[in-house]
Amino acid sequence: MNTSVTAEKKHTRFRTPSFAVQVLIGLALGVVLGLVARSMGADGVDATTGEVDPNWLTETLGTIGSTFVTLLRAVVPPLVFLAIVASIANLRDVTGAARLAWRTLAWFAITALIAVSIGIVLGLVLQPGDHTSVTADAASAPSTTGSWLDFLTGLVPANVLGLEGYDNGDGSVGFSFNVLQILVISIAVGIATLKVGEAAEPFLAFVRSALAVVQKVLWWIILLAPIATVGLLGNAVASYGWDALGSLGMFTVAIYAGLALVVAGVYPTLLRLHGLSVRQFFSGAWPAISLAFVSRSSIGTMPVTESVTERNLGVPRSYASFAVPLGATTKMDGCASIYPAISAIFVAQFFGLDLSVTDYLLIAFVSVIGSAATAGVTGATVMLTLTLSTLGLPLEGVGLLLAIDPILDMGRTAVNVAGQALVPTIVAKREGILDQAAYDAPRGRDAWREDADSTREAAPAVA
Repeated sequence: MNTSVTAEKKHTRFRTPSFAVQVLIGLALGVVLGLVARSMGADGVDATTGEVDPNWLTETLGTIGSTFVTLLRAVVPPLVFLAIVASIANLRDVTGAARLAWRTLAWFAITALIAVSIGIVLGLVLQPGDHTSVTADAASAPSTTGSWLDFLTGLVPANVLGLEGYDNGDGSVGFSFNVLQILVISIAVGIATLKVGEAAEPFLAFVRSALAVVQKVLWWIILLAPIATVGLLGNAVASYGWDALGSLGMFTVAIYAGLALVVAGVYPTLLRLHGLSVRQFFSGAWPAISLAFVSRSSIGTMPVTESVTERNLGVPRSYASFAVPLGATTKMDGCASIYPAISAIFVAQFFGLDLSVTDYLLIAFVSVIGSAATAGVTGATVMLTLTLSTLGLPLEGVGLLLAIDPILDMGRTAVNVAGQALVPTIVAKREGILDQAAYDAPRGRDAWREDADSTREAAPAVA
């Protein structure tokens, strides 16, 4: 027998599934293990704190999921700083860079306005606050809140690292990174490198090299996503089950209906209006969307989003490297538009408060202007509390929704990332710089991977 044929058969037989299939397998396995863990019940109640002790399977699933999120958090600060500085520096090679930047921001605002309008309409039609079995006992103000003053003062970096200290409540002090402050620092440094000119070349060379190293580490973390999916989804099912979803069933339906309308209605419509194939867009962006669903992190997904936007969707690298990092920190159709709109209406309905036309306009304004407040790894609590405080609604209403937040956050983040890939694609098409051949090309199994062909020349920008 021909040895080459035998080797080929063996290679085919043991070929690993694509990344997307691995994630889907992780989703299915996570649900199954989550249900098993929930059926096992708790190990008991802590006599000191009164908290329920999870069983070994629930604890294992939680550890797997939290470890993955912790790893993502570890690389976020250097990733954001290096990516933003490098992307701003790349703009000097793009003709009409200022126009591209403004049009990108304009489309961020347009799609956010459409998304928040859908959220408001669904909140009024479905009335989730009037159709819930959750009680007022679950109401509690969140530990992290947002206000316009906090948002504006939070933009001012306290130090060059964007590092903030906080009290753990036990006398010890912890530290966290403020992504908004890192964003401001990065933009300032990026603009400074452009102004300095040739003298900044050694610094830019270091930034690009360091970014490549950080992205390499992030690729290794991303490869753990299918395993993390089992832990993240399994722990959510084991911890919350269907009880919490049942008590907030209409609210959950409203959120996912809004997300579905945006990603399956608004985005395809915009693509068709610009003469782009809907199927090609979603098949090209799918690796980033699926990873976002699992990781619940727009920033953690950013390198994959940038990769598919450039390689699969045909957006020039010089422009994609600017638009995608900017979108990952400010473009949140799921977390900053649909979710806060429906949630604000839910809270108002639950507490029997009436919203005026002005209030609905304020919801739209906060969603379009304040979406940068959601910058971070996971969650949209800050954006929600910013909306509630702007409307004068009880912040205790946030506590009603926290039980199912991880389940909702998966869908929200997936829509965020889909929008972050959509806008650069549309802008590139409108500017005549989209590589149509790359957009229409057949998709490989793992076209997003770092070792995929990256030799495609960026299409020249037009004046």
